[in-house]
Amino acid sequence: MREHYRQIAPLQIFSNNQLEEIHLATLEVLRRTGVKVTLPEAVDLLKKAGCWMDGERVRIPPHLIEWAIRTAPKRVVLSDRNGSPAVYLEGYNSYYGTGSDCIFVIDPYSGERREALIKDVGDFARLVDALPNIDFVMSMSVTHDVPEAVADLHQFYGMVSNTVKPIVYAIWGPQNLKVLIEICEVIAGGAETFRRNPFAALFGCSISPLQHPDDPTESLLYVAEKGLPYIAAPSALAGGTAPATLAGAMVQINAEMLSGLLMAQLRREGAPFIVFSGCPNPMDMRTMIASYASPEFLLFHAGLTQLQHYLGLPTFGTAGCSDSKVFDQQASMEGALSMLVASLSGANLIHDVGYIEYGSTSCFEQVVVMDELAGEIRYILRGIQVDKEALAVEVIDRVGPGGEYVTSDHTFQHFRKWFSATLIGDRNTHENWVKNGRKTLGDRANERVRKILETHTPKPLSDSVKAKIEALIANAE
Repeated sequence: MREHYRQIAPLQIFSNNQLEEIHLATLEVLRRTGVKVTLPEAVDLLKKAGCWMDGERVRIPPHLIEWAIRTAPKRVVLSDRNGSPAVYLEGYNSYYGTGSDCIFVIDPYSGERREALIKDVGDFARLVDALPNIDFVMSMSVTHDVPEAVADLHQFYGMVSNTVKPIVYAIWGPQNLKVLIEICEVIAGGAETFRRNPFAALFGCSISPLQHPDDPTESLLYVAEKGLPYIAAPSALAGGTAPATLAGAMVQINAEMLSGLLMAQLRREGAPFIVFSGCPNPMDMRTMIASYASPEFLLFHAGLTQLQHYLGLPTFGTAGCSDSKVFDQQASMEGALSMLVASLSGANLIHDVGYIEYGSTSCFEQVVVMDELAGEIRYILRGIQVDKEALAVEVIDRVGPGGEYVTSDHTFQHFRKWFSATLIGDRNTHENWVKNGRKTLGDRANERVRKILETHTPKPLSDSVKAKIEALIANAE
């Protein structure tokens, strides 16, 4: 379990009155406009609960949403592959991880942008397994060299084979989901063991605006019935598939998430549910891209995080990403700013670390630099210790005017705890920097990536477990 030092107050975008207005507007949208639900099983659940039905349009009374919020767990714990608790999604704890579904990757050896391969999924997982401040893994890639129908299963196998850290996974459909969960149960040693100590969470989605299609809804109900964690991920585009005003887009996104939450709780009261406070993007009207780094993107996500804290639900966020096409100064600048804002706002599970090109391309060097940055942010969040020992009045008196602290026992006792170190940043003199080869941050990051990929060996799955997984994937093909 990671020790949390957070002393810094969270970033506040809204007043409590404004949060209440947004929440009440959400309830009104669900009551007046409703959502489209097509899966008969879900429609039947909602109808029996007292929702108003008009064909596929489901209008939801406010009291049902309030009930679902009350019954959903306020904390969700994800374990590592060994079954030990690893991340505690509650309060303002922040954890960092990679993303999923990039089409391209920047090759760490050639530097070229190319199509992502199944090897890249394993390499990113192995990289994360070795990094101290990246806490969970996503696939980072849509792979092009495995059968498309079961690419999601191959990607999960690539992740779970190369890290013991928790995994957030995407899935093509309900059939593959059932196979994937069976794989998890094989690794955990049984269904009940996996339910009690889940090391993987489903990343699911509604379709904006206000639609719950069959396959994602069936997957949502399946993991809810199993008592496994689900992450609600509306993919709204402000100005495209959601209102252009950030508050209006937040209302629609919240309506999509809370209607999904209601279905999960109706299927199994207390089903672990993590609300998304960090996928929706503003659309750049000049280029029509979904920006991953604009100021409105950061404000949008920080506001959504605050809204979900207001509701008391675990949150999923986005940071460590950039619109840059390569790992450069822009990628570092945008990644750093988003990491800081997401952390200050207190998003719990922060994903997409390592994205560039507005979510189209994954970058190993960006992951490594954001890992170091995550450590620095955690240092900042713990604030400044103020007690008798830290105030050092007696030490100051002993040293006196004109003295020095280098040889003080007090310095020796405290500098390792309170002075940070850097693995890839440069704090040398100019002369030593020149002597060491004039290396840039990009040079040092690439060296660290290569060293990890060439030397780090994650804890392997047993041969018997691997054989069972491979048989399950083969049967699904």
